[in-house]
Amino acid sequence: MKFSMTILTLFSSLPLGNEGFGFNGNILETNIINLSVVIGVVVSLGGDALKALLETRKQTILQNFEEAKSRSDEARARLQLASEEVEKSKQKAIEIQAQTVDLLEKEKELYSQQLDSETKRLATLKQETLMFQEQKAKFEISSQIIALAVNQVEEKIKTRLTARLHDSVNNFNIVLLRNMAI
Repeated sequence: MKFSMTILTLFSSLPLGNEGFGFNGNILETNIINLSVVIGVVVSLGGDALKALLETRKQTILQNFEEAKSRSDEARARLQLASEEVEKSKQKAIEIQAQTVDLLEKEKELYSQQLDSETKRLATLKQETLMFQEQKAKFEISSQIIALAVNQVEEKIKTRLTARLHDSVNNFNIVLLRNMAI
């Protein structure tokens, strides 16, 4: 309807010539007429298609917008979950760090106690070893002194033992034995 009204308005405003209907050589007038005819035909015939195309495009844009909003909401939810996980991880890391410090303190105390125990044990072992070495040295010195004394006595006996001394020692021992028997 709009198209036919526009064309009638356009044609009614054109001056009617004496010549009637025929070839118009004025380019400006014919271009305006042709353009208005083409626009009218396009609007009347293609208007519904253009409206449908624009409506489809509008629906597609709205659908894309809704999908983008949905993805945005989903991303925000995932971000929130990830943030919560990060916070949980931070708390867990703090707990692990505190446990590690406690464990290190306990291990340090245990090693300190073991070190003290081992130091005392080694000190005792050192004292026992020193006493053993001292006793061993005393025994060796005593053995050497005894051996030296025995050697000296043997030397004195060999050098002083004469036949007369030998007889006198034997007689003395015999007298002692007789006195014991009585």
